[in-house]
Amino acid sequence: MSTEVPYTISVPESKLDILRQKLALVEFPDELENSQWNYGVPLADIKRLVARWKDGYDWRAEESKLNKDLPQFTRDIDVDGFETLNIHYVHQKSPVTNAIPLLFVHGWPGNFIEVRKILPLLLQSSPQFPSFHVVAFSLPGYGFSEGSHKTGFAAEQYAEVAHKLMLSLGYNEYVTQGGDWGFLITRIIAQKYGGKHSKAWHTNFPVGTPLQFSSNPILYLKHLVTPYTEAEKAGIERSKWFVKEGRGYHEEQATKPQTLGYSLADSPVGLLAWIYEKLVTWTDSYPWTDDEVLTWISIFYFSRAGPAASVRIYYEVMHSKGFLQSPSLKPTIPLGVSHFPNELRITPKKFDHNVGKLVFQAEHSSGGHFAAYERPEELVGDLRKMFGKKGPAFGVVPGKNGYEEKVIANL
Repeated sequence: MSTEVPYTISVPESKLDILRQKLALVEFPDELENSQWNYGVPLADIKRLVARWKDGYDWRAEESKLNKDLPQFTRDIDVDGFETLNIHYVHQKSPVTNAIPLLFVHGWPGNFIEVRKILPLLLQSSPQFPSFHVVAFSLPGYGFSEGSHKTGFAAEQYAEVAHKLMLSLGYNEYVTQGGDWGFLITRIIAQKYGGKHSKAWHTNFPVGTPLQFSSNPILYLKHLVTPYTEAEKAGIERSKWFVKEGRGYHEEQATKPQTLGYSLADSPVGLLAWIYEKLVTWTDSYPWTDDEVLTWISIFYFSRAGPAASVRIYYEVMHSKGFLQSPSLKPTIPLGVSHFPNELRITPKKFDHNVGKLVFQAEHSSGGHFAAYERPEELVGDLRKMFGKKGPAFGVVPGKNGYEEKVIANL
């Protein structure tokens, strides 16, 4: 078994020098009058962010904060049919011996920083709610994880890396939480490793399919006569907007990621604009500070494999014949779902039954695509309710209820 190696983020000064040089030589495009966000990121926003990145932003200070806030490690993981990858991850154990092992899985354009706000909440010990041991890995090709050098590295391989990482850490039984690609990856984990290893899963990005009479006639008939709620109607409109106005990035990344990759790798300003657009339009009026944005973007710019590596998952998944094309393989372990109104693809809550064995469902009045970062208290609150002593998934991991033994004895 591979060895866990402590990891400290330390970007070479030479890379910072090159970044400053590139920012100093930037050439901005023109902009149409009154175009606002209709054509993409406004020029004024990018000019402000570039000026801050070049002259005021202190990466070293942010780097130090990340190293202080997040206990980081690397470990080699063998991927069947591919290669051995050195994987970067955050790992922190709760002071509660019986804490529930939880694997957090990000997506794009997310990264390991998404666990930053929920980590201290998940670790908390209380007789009122469960505590968790937390693992949050950088997907291969993201952050400081090594990326695959071979074609065909798709969702099943990301799931394999995640599962093997948990086993290597001694977590033979665990639960998962994920959104965006994290939804698909944790779904595959539930399909392939559910029951024996993965005991339950929770997502804030449920991609539910319409109900079918053949699979659940009672629920199907009830759906026909039950009108959509106002939140569901708004969600349908949000989804329509995304397909029409916000999904162009997906088509490019799923068809010609290498072509896009030259711009992402060579131009820090291009990378900034490409991701900043999503940070703003995919969230629910989240009050981004310039330094928050620049830290997020810098992690991509300074990533081990380079920013181009992060978008290849779109091509590989869309061109694979794996679990994405097998919606009938519905996981049988308990599923929890949290709905946030400014998510990108929002389906009626009834459709959640087609995602998996639904045992927990919550709906929130605010929040968007990056729930762990935008609404950490709400997301963690849902996990506590799902896995807490009165929740539907309480005790799903044998011997790991999330409570101190004296508390468990009084249940």
